[in-house]
Amino acid sequence: MTILILGSGGREHTFAWKTAQSSKCTKLYVAPGNSGTAAIAENVNIGVTDFPAIKQLVLDKNIDMVVVGPEDPLVQGIHDIFLNDNALKHVAVIGPQKAAAELEGSKEFAKEFMSRHNIPTAAYQSFNKETVEEGYQFLETLNPPYVLKADGLAAGKGVLIINDLEDAKTELKNMLVDAKFGNASSKVVIEEFLDGIELSCFVLTDGKNYKILPTAKDYKRIGEGDTGLNTGGMGAISPVPFATKDFLNKIEERIVKPTVLGLQKDNLPYKGFIFIGLIKVGDDPKVIEYNVRMGDPETEVVLPRLKNDILDIFQAIANQTLNTIDIDIDERAATTVMTVSGGYPEAYEKGKEITGLENVKDSIPFHAGAIVKDGKIITSGGRVLAMTSYGKTYEEALKKSYQNIEKLHFDKMYYRKDIGFDL
Repeated sequence: MTILILGSGGREHTFAWKTAQSSKCTKLYVAPGNSGTAAIAENVNIGVTDFPAIKQLVLDKNIDMVVVGPEDPLVQGIHDIFLNDNALKHVAVIGPQKAAAELEGSKEFAKEFMSRHNIPTAAYQSFNKETVEEGYQFLETLNPPYVLKADGLAAGKGVLIINDLEDAKTELKNMLVDAKFGNASSKVVIEEFLDGIELSCFVLTDGKNYKILPTAKDYKRIGEGDTGLNTGGMGAISPVPFATKDFLNKIEERIVKPTVLGLQKDNLPYKGFIFIGLIKVGDDPKVIEYNVRMGDPETEVVLPRLKNDILDIFQAIANQTLNTIDIDIDERAATTVMTVSGGYPEAYEKGKEITGLENVKDSIPFHAGAIVKDGKIITSGGRVLAMTSYGKTYEEALKKSYQNIEKLHFDKMYYRKDIGFDL
């Protein structure tokens, strides 16, 4: 099979790494890819939402399957474009159709879906700039902290958690009236704050059947002790130590099953990954959000624990025969620690040479914001490289990741030294 993976981050390098191991993979392309994918696949310099160029590539290279990494192409309807084009409709696309991708494309849509299918989540209301005064009144009925979420895609930065009521009102105005997050915050969901510990659940579905992948926990804040600004993710651990068998059973019965059934009832065609952001409140799971693709950096700890040939799974998703697959999971823990550019998640410099990769032992360095230029690997983004390791325990795995990060160097490199601190 000839495979195309769309995306350029650590998630896509991990998908490429896993796909390249498949006996079914004869040729692998990644668009646009990075320095990590360049070593195991052929990178093609095409943007993930440049649909005419993607079509041309698929036809020119006789591509059999497209695996969509990020959310943007899914929310913009790439799967539908393939289905509605006679030249493309034979190509399998791993990722939901546009109607179902609204689960990530709109926070309000996701909340209404959960409400309709009795899926446990925080109480909420949504507002636009015409109803900003009502938003202020709703905030007054809640206890702090106050949670404000831009309705649309804001690259992981559209959620604010604010302790002061007046500050929350000011931020609501900034989002709705002053378009703080552009179009993404033309509508804002305000919800009650849930107090607990977060984790992520990953589900594969072919639209009828589902399989649950290992849980993971990621660390979003830039600073140690979960302080400072939100990022795309600074590290992750799998499995989640506090997710007991009983708790995982609650997730499946109360959240996964009603989600998959809800997609069918609402006629939302879905072939791909459902990433369910959860919070454990007491002993009960509640949904914070849905994403319609794998998480990053969670992919870098979930896929390395998957023993199956990934193309067997993807073919089963495409053919709606996922019920015939048994998911085989590595018993070991996996951890990843993200190295980032100095200044991230605010302004940072690019083009810094990365050295020391050849000294890494017993870990897998997944490249994210890094490219090859003039024969050197240089930084090209905020999150640069994720160091993934296995261990009998997550502590043992983390130790390896940190030992190997110390062998790397690029100017102003930063990473959190406390991943797993709250476990």
